[in-house]
Amino acid sequence: MNRTKVKVAIFGAGFVADIHMESYARFVPEAEVVAVYARNREKGEAFAARHGIPQVYTAITELLSHSECDVVDICLPNSLHHRACISAAKAGKHVIVEKPLCVTLEEADDMIDACRSAGVKLMYAEELCFAPKFERVRKLVELGAVGDVYMLKQTEKHSGPHSDWFYDIEQSGGGVLMDLGCHALQWFRWMLGGAKVKSVYATMSTVRHGAITKGEDNAITIVEFENGVTAIAEDSWAKPGGMTDNIEVYGTKGVSYADLFQGNSALTYSEHGYDYAMEKAGSTQGWSFTIYEEAFNQGYPQELKHFIACVQNDLEPCVTGEDGRAVLEIIYAAYASARLGRKIELPFHAEVKRPVELWLETE
Repeated sequence: MNRTKVKVAIFGAGFVADIHMESYARFVPEAEVVAVYARNREKGEAFAARHGIPQVYTAITELLSHSECDVVDICLPNSLHHRACISAAKAGKHVIVEKPLCVTLEEADDMIDACRSAGVKLMYAEELCFAPKFERVRKLVELGAVGDVYMLKQTEKHSGPHSDWFYDIEQSGGGVLMDLGCHALQWFRWMLGGAKVKSVYATMSTVRHGAITKGEDNAITIVEFENGVTAIAEDSWAKPGGMTDNIEVYGTKGVSYADLFQGNSALTYSEHGYDYAMEKAGSTQGWSFTIYEEAFNQGYPQELKHFIACVQNDLEPCVTGEDGRAVLEIIYAAYASARLGRKIELPFHAEVKRPVELWLETE
């Protein structure tokens, strides 16, 4: 590509799109965000005004025809990823897709095939593969610091999603496993160099948000890899008091723990409260942990900078559509395991519209 800057169009104007825009503006000077697509024009215009984006569209086809973007960055509800990706690929645009890749394996295959046929890159935005603390731990493992890894654990918990569409399984494809568990599953694969999964066992329940969702809000997933490593994901929308996001690595000669938020905060006391402490923290009155550089520590700028560099230099991204598909297959198996109460071996496939339907068959 001859130009210095890669032109990006953001699809979506919600919470994650805001994080991506902060990342581009502060950390990715190689990118220029030239347009935003939003289903609601008022919301799109407010987003564009907030971030200095010159073009606003409410039709995907119009944006793809007129915005002159090189890359489409999809930050839409899960159920819209497939259509947006296919449209972008057909228009010759490279594609970044926020997690999860989509809501069915058939959609994943379509997206991968469409991008391959069009000769464009399909980049799966899993920020834990770029989070500085977690990446330092991975490098330690590569150096042999903990010996042979035999167990991994990743925990992500908070009080519930930012947007109501997450609770609607028609749009999200599932509950907390689709929303948060996908992080853990790709991070396990990333740590293990894409090792193949042998089996999946999961248990899940709805303990806090049953009045507003059919999906699960608390889940534990155990993944056995063919190389003998056991990995445990704990995910919840039922935990008050702010975000928890940490990893544990156990080896034959050592262990390593890392937390995305602890150690990146200032202990603060405020009688009146203040603007923002950390994601999902609620009140800022009294004692609180005030997070700084939240997006940076979660890995968003690093992943987007990597993806833009891949477009500029025609490189293969380190996290691809195939990775997103592999995560989705594990998610399918986890829902089936929670329903049947037993391990599910991979490869696994089921003829359902959304993975969560495998679990809902118990009702």
